[in-house]
Formats: sequence, C-alpha cells, structure tokens
Amino acid sequence: MKAMPAAPAAVSNGKPTEPHKSWKKVNEERKALKRERKQEKLLKQMNQTKESEANADAAASAAQARMNKPNPSTLSIAVPGSILENAQSAELRAYVAGQIARAACIFRVNEVIVFDDVGVATARETKRSYEQDAEGNATGTVRSSSLQLARILQYLECPQYLRKYFFPLHKDLKYSGLLNPLDTPHHLRQQSKFRYREGVISDKKAKDGQSYANVGLLNDVLVDKAIEPGVRVTVKMDPASDTSRKQRGTLVSPDEPRRETGVYWGYQVRIAHSLSEIFTKSPYESSYDVTLGTSDRGTNVHEVPNRSIQYKHLLIVFGGLQGLEEALANDDKLTVDDPEMLFDHYVNVLPRQGSRTIRTEEALLIALASLQEKLQPELADVETDLSDLLPRSEDTGIPMGRDALISKKQKKRKLVEAPDETVADEPAPKEAAPSPKKIVPAPKAAPPTPARLSANPFGDPSATKTSLEDDFEVVSTTTAGPASTRKTNASDSGDDLSRFD
Repeated sequence: MKAMPAAPAAVSNGKPTEPHKSWKKVNEERKALKRERKQEKLLKQMNQTKESEANADAAASAAQARMNKPNPSTLSIAVPGSILENAQSAELRAYVAGQIARAACIFRVNEVIVFDDVGVATARETKRSYEQDAEGNATGTVRSSSLQLARILQYLECPQYLRKYFFPLHKDLKYSGLLNPLDTPHHLRQQSKFRYREGVISDKKAKDGQSYANVGLLNDVLVDKAIEPGVRVTVKMDPASDTSRKQRGTLVSPDEPRRETGVYWGYQVRIAHSLSEIFTKSPYESSYDVTLGTSDRGTNVHEVPNRSIQYKHLLIVFGGLQGLEEALANDDKLTVDDPEMLFDHYVNVLPRQGSRTIRTEEALLIALASLQEKLQPELADVETDLSDLLPRSEDTGIPMGRDALISKKQKKRKLVEAPDETVADEPAPKEAAPSPKKIVPAPKAAPPTPARLSANPFGDPSATKTSLEDDFEVVSTTTAGPASTRKTNASDSGDDLSRFD
C-alpha cells in the first residue's frame, strides 16, 4: 500500500505558514520554557550567593587581618586631681585642665589617668559619686577636683559636634568654653573627606540590623549594625555610590584609625582612687611594661642615653603639690617607703631649675619634651601623608584681611604724621586766589648706615639733629601736650625728644 504524501503547508499572502498546533503541544512548550527560565534564575541566584559569600569571606579575612595586626605602642600619663585645688579661682581651675589636655594632644598621649594623691583621711574636699550600677545607685566616689579634671579632659577631647549629646550643662564645665581648642585630627570639619569619623547613634529609624549615626555631616550615615541611640562610635566611611544617595559606613574599633593610618585619634580618660590603682587597673592585657616616675630627686634626664627606653605600653606618673612622696604616704595598699621602688625609671626632667617648684602642668610639657629622644616604641605609628584629607594648621581660626592686621599704633602714627608733612606752595599773585596747601606723602626712610648706627645721638646734640631727624618725630613743645609733660633740658630751638613713636 502506497504511503500518502504529507499535506502541503498552507500558504498565506504568498508565504508558507506553520501547521496548526494543538493546545496540548503549546502547553508543553510553555512549561519547558518556564522550566528553562527557572533554571537560569536559580543558576544566577547561586552565582550571586557564591559571589556574596566570597566577598563576605574576603571582608572577614581582611577584618581578621586587621584585628590580628598589633596596635602601635601607647603612651599613658598619670596626673593628680589635687592640682586643681591649688588654683585661686574657678577660671584658673579650668585653665589648668585645658593646659593638661593641650600637652597630652601635642605629644600624642593615648591615655590620661587622673588619680587621687590625697586619700580619704586627709581629704580637704568633698567626695562625689561618679559610678552607677544598673539600678542607678552610686557605687564609687572620688574627690571633686579629680572628677572636674576628668570631666574637662573628656569634654575637650570630644569633637565639637558631639558635645551636646554627651555633656549637659554642668558647673564643672562652666568655663570650658574659654579654653583653647585641642584641634586634633579627629575633630574633623564638615568639608573634610577623611575615611574615619567619630559619631553618635541617632534615634532615626532604620532597617533591621542597621542604624543611623551623626558624624558631623549634613545627613546621618547609615551604619551596618543596630545599636541603641546615644552611643559614641567610630565610623569608617564607605566610598560614595552612584546608585544611592545615602552615605553608608561601617562601625570599627576606636583603635583602627591610628593603627591603619597613623593619625593621632585622641586620648582615653581613666580615674584612679589611689596611686596603686594606676598600675592595677590598666586597660591593656599585658599592663604597662615600662613605668617612669618624675621627681627632682631622680636621675638627671641628660644622663639617660637616647633611644634607651624601649616600651610597648609606657606609663609616666607626675606628682602633685607635695610630689610622689606624699601620694605614696597616703596610699595604704603600698608598703614601700621610697617612690623610686615603684618605677623602672625615676627621672629628674629639669635639673638646676630656677624656681623652687615646678607646677604639674609645666612639668608635663617639660618631661614629654625632654623624653622625646629617650623613648623607643616597639611598634611605631604608620607614616602616611594625609595633609590633603585632614585640616591643616592654617585652616584653624578665622582668616583676617590685611587691613585688619594693621595695629592701632600704626594708624595713630599716620594720623599724627600727616599734618607735620604738609608743604605749603609759594604765595600766589594778588590777582589769583590763594591755592590750598598740598599734602605730600612721606618718603620711605632710607636704610640706616653703619655710621648712623655707631653714633650716639643722646650724647651730642648736633648728632641728634642730623642722624635722627629721619627716624624719629620731633615734636614741638607748643603742641606736645600738657605743660606738665613738656619739661626738657633743652636746646635753643625749644624742641625735645621726649616723644618717640
């Protein structure tokens, strides 16, 4: 039996068309296409997941590497809070604290310890509570002078745009607005584009696992962790994104800016109730490996070899009004009699001093300056040039115009010299009206010659007239002021040299 030939395809408008498909076949093709698209979507999601995991692993490894990277060596100083009791007024108490904060920042101090060197038995000031437990009950007290010193140090270290969040109105900070600003690198301006910034978590609502932080910019920054509002944080700014207007950042440790960039990032403040607590409550795991005490009974600092004091965590302790001996006598937990036994080095930072006493704020500057060449940190800060990203010294303060820099004395001199330098023209003919006097500007004085410098104008009157008439203004007795101020030993012309501008 012969097979029947296939039916020819239908022709429409001169073009062949596909044969008619059943709905069953169409549904099968649609399901196959849907399965294919679903597989492609799953593959794409798997690739994205792998990429995100790889990025997360890389970020975690980088973060772990940063965490494993040792921090640079630190410098800590301990000052007694009783030094404020020697100030004569509340303004001077605040100024002494400001001097200590300035010295700590100038010499890159990482920790400032305020300790009580008087003790409870001989305390002349009242004690105030400064620690609270979870229920709000006070758990510790400290002398009011120590507490005020610590509070002012913390206030000055905090960036200006964060102070209103952490420091409400308080009598200890009454005169803190008069103190000199520290102007440290972490006190960034709004236009600065540094990768790290200090901030505070705001109460603005964000997605789960995120929060907003105020870092001194126009808008808050979205950070990668959910933290309760009011906490001070250090934020690493992410690069600006073209697809999103929100500025994002990552929360990092306060030590990371100094560890990664070498920039000085302020100091921490700690309160110690006695001299012994300076050593026993160190924030570092290995405590202080090198301790140094300052006293006029110590070793001459000039006899200490350069780079001989190698340290990882160095502590320098300063005494109060009666020195470290008084602080040791008021500490019941220490049994030694000589403070030199407490330290690895006991140094006199200024031998042959002219004054009988050196104030603690002065000793701080002297000691840190004289010990600069004696110290050798085990791990120094990273040296990086960040002058284009951080504010410089010329950016500090308000720029003044050239006219504002002219002193009042110079302006007064111009007003006084102008009438004396008036030159009258020759008399005009009778037919013409008299011409007004012309004021001729004073010519610049020629540079003095050696002969003029060697002459003694006060010994020879003739030398006075010839050598000083260009440099000094000769004022007539008739216009020099009241009669009581015009007495002179005089020359024939009646002029005196009692007024030199």
